[in-house]
This record gives sequence, C-alpha cells and structure tokens, in this order.
Amino acid sequence: MDQGNTAFLLISSALVLLMTPALAFFYGGLVKAKSVISMMMLSFGSLALIGVIWVLYGYAITFSNGGTDTFYGIDGVFGIDTNFIGLEGLLVTPEGAMFPPLAFAAFQATFAIITVALISGAIADRAKFGAWLVFAGVWATLVYFPVASWVFNFTVTDGKITDGGWIAYNLGAIDFAGGTAVHINAGAAGLALALVLGKRIGFAKGVDKPHNVPLVLLGAGLLWFGWFGFNAGSELAADGIASLAFINTIAAPAAGILGWLIVERIKEGKATSVGAASGAVTGLVAITPACASITPMWAIVLGLLAGAICALAIELKFKFGFDDSLDVVGIHLIGGLIGTLFIGFVATDVGLLATGSWDQLGKQAIAAFTVMIFSFVLSYIIGMVIEKTMGFRVKNTDELAGIDNSVHGEEGYSLETVGAMR
Repeated sequence: MDQGNTAFLLISSALVLLMTPALAFFYGGLVKAKSVISMMMLSFGSLALIGVIWVLYGYAITFSNGGTDTFYGIDGVFGIDTNFIGLEGLLVTPEGAMFPPLAFAAFQATFAIITVALISGAIADRAKFGAWLVFAGVWATLVYFPVASWVFNFTVTDGKITDGGWIAYNLGAIDFAGGTAVHINAGAAGLALALVLGKRIGFAKGVDKPHNVPLVLLGAGLLWFGWFGFNAGSELAADGIASLAFINTIAAPAAGILGWLIVERIKEGKATSVGAASGAVTGLVAITPACASITPMWAIVLGLLAGAICALAIELKFKFGFDDSLDVVGIHLIGGLIGTLFIGFVATDVGLLATGSWDQLGKQAIAAFTVMIFSFVLSYIIGMVIEKTMGFRVKNTDELAGIDNSVHGEEGYSLETVGAMR
C-alpha cells in the first residue's frame, strides 16, 4: 500500500466533504434573511441522510460487480452473502493496491452528498424539510447511485478502462470528476423540482436579492478550496495527472469570474461580487469533467466561455417561467453541459482538434443528454409523487412569513434591543 496516495485520498475526501457546508454558506447568503436557516439545513440534511445510506447500501449499488452483493452495505448489513468480503475484508488492502478500499468508499461518499445538496438551490424559500429528506433519499437511490455507477465504476488495466459502467467503458465518454454524474445530474433534477414546486410568491426579476453577500463569498471561496479535492483527488494518486487537474482547477474558475463579470458589466453596467462568486462556481463546474484531459490554456478558454454563457443562461428562468431560485440550472446544468461537450473539441489526443474526428464529441453528447433526460424524468416523477402525497411545498402564509420559524422554529439573526441586553 502506498501511504502517500492513501493520505492524498483521505485529505481529498475531507476537502470534498467541506464543500457541503460551503454550499450551505453559499446558498444561505443568496436567500432571504428569513429563509437562511431552512436553506442551510437542506444541505446539512443531505449530508446526514446520504452519509448514512451510502454506508448502508449506496456504495454497494454504485460499485457493485454485478453479482449477488448488489444491494449490500459496506459491512453486509442487508443480508448474508458468502461471496461478499464484508467490513473485515475491506479493511485488508489487496496486494498491489495503492490505497485501502475504504478510503475510496469514503471519497465517493462525499460526491454523493454534495450532488444531492446541489439540487436544493432550485427550491429555496418554499420547500418542506421533511419532504426534502424523502426526495433526497429516494433520488439518491434511484438516480444518483445508478448514474454514478455508469461513470465512476470501472476497472483500469495497463492504463486503459477494461470493464465498468456503460458511460465510462461501453460508450467511452470522458468525465474525470463528475460533469455528468454530479452537475448535469443535479441540474436536471433541480429543473424538475422547480417545475413541481412552482414559482415563489411574487417571483420576478430583481425582486429577491441576496441577504448576506459576505456569506456568499465565503461559501464560494470554501467551495473552490474543496474543489481541489474533488478534481485532483479523482486521480486517486498524487501524480502528474492530479497536478494537471489541480492547475486547471485554478485556471478555469479564475477565467470563469472574468467571463461572468464581462457579461455583467456589458449588461448591467456594473461588475458585482455575487457575479464574481457565481463565475467562480461556474468555472469549477465546467472544468470538473475536463480537468485531466485539457491543457491549462484550454482551461482558461473553457472558464471564459462557461462564465459568459452561464451569466446569460440564468436569465432563461425569467423567459420560460420556471423558478430556479439559486440558478442550479443556469450554473450546474448548463455549465456541466459546456464542460462535458468541450472535451469533445479540445481533449488531448482524442478531441476534434487533435484527431479531426467528431467521434469523441458524439460520445460526450450521448453521455450528457442521456444523464440529463434520465435525471429530469425520474426527478419529476419522484417530486410529483411527494407533492401529491405528503406535500413538498410549504403553505403560502409560511412562505410569506419566512420558513425558518415555521419549519425549524429558529431565526438566522436574532437581534435584541439595547434595553433587553442589559
């Protein structure tokens, strides 16, 4: 066992786990002051629930070998299978392995958690916490675990993928760290839920402004920090590919900020701090699938394109009338599509510019749009069933009053008078 690679993977796992509280800050600052607790709790609820079900059965579904152990948890809690190695077996590192199997299981758990949490931004200010947890558990089981298996469950022999999920192996699409499984997946689900829950009361352009811009910037900065574990950590080794992913995770979001701010300056006459934070996240989203397959110069181009296009794409919700509260569609779905398709044009050795062939671009498109359609359809069905049974949206009176008190019995900011403080 390589202790250096093991340490690298465990540290990367911690970085990715930090991204979910960071997302809570980012989303929390963007909503109304009377909804900040509810918004942040959607992320922390995802962390709690998905963390548990990943251990119980999520890892086993995602990384099943297709045998009878498919629905077993890490330590086989869902039954007895003499062929399943169980927890004791997972504690034993196979000969020649670079890291313990449990380190990889922990790393992938953090991906599942953040993917579910990302969806919550589309339904800010109007979702019931209990209904959200039901959706999160069902969605992870029926949508995320299968899609993650298509993308991340594969075997590499002599540097080539020799077996695994159909996107990585059969199709041969490139998605290094989750442009399809994470961002397109979550973005499509966010669109579906925005349609299921409907528009917020008074939904219109310019009505809802971020209540705490410093919190948004803090969240964006911590997301960027954690994203180094997300992208570089996906190499599963501290080597040259991880280094390429790392520098691209600097270049693309930096360029994403510039791309977003240029569009903002042209459209609105001012470059905003929230625009800078959004541009950084957009660049991070776009570089996620491509971070190990394009050069840093192309990463800059990708960041500029994604920042500019997504700055325009967030206006689609006003044009088409869907209330994607915190621009999950405009940033994660569109940004994920841009990054995934960009690979087909410029990826080293296989892209259109390198080979003159459209083959890789076709593979990227099939992967991207298959995941988008699959996630949207199932997410809409799951969300609609929850809405028609237990109800997904809070009452209008609670929404107007602020859902922090009605759902959680708390306030984000409790300001006392000077007299009461004495």
